[in-house]
Amino acid sequence: MYRPLPDFVTIQNSPIEGMGLFATKDLPAGFNIGITHVEHPEFEHNYIRTPLGGFYNHSETPNCETAGHKIRHLTTLRPIKSGEELTVKYRLYNPTKENDITEIKNTLHIVG
Repeated sequence: MYRPLPDFVTIQNSPIEGMGLFATKDLPAGFNIGITHVEHPEFEHNYIRTPLGGFYNHSETPNCETAGHKIRHLTTLRPIKSGEELTVKYRLYNPTKENDITEIKNTLHIVG
């Protein structure tokens, strides 16, 4: 059966912004959570986001990172406790600039 998210993460209200991704069990450092983006020239920024890629929030001190080129994966940078929000430092744009915040919210529909 298709599941849009791995069974060890969920989407819930975030204290950072809107909705976010949260661990539902403890995750070790270096753990591959799953695919967040797949390169495709017909989409904004040349990537289509998977459900996993649509809800993580930005942090200047992230506990995860995305890596890869044609297929991007979300991987933990350190051990993560159950209930902890999964965060990434955004790299496609600067989330501290007002025009990029507007782009995030209005164009990409990324919360955070």
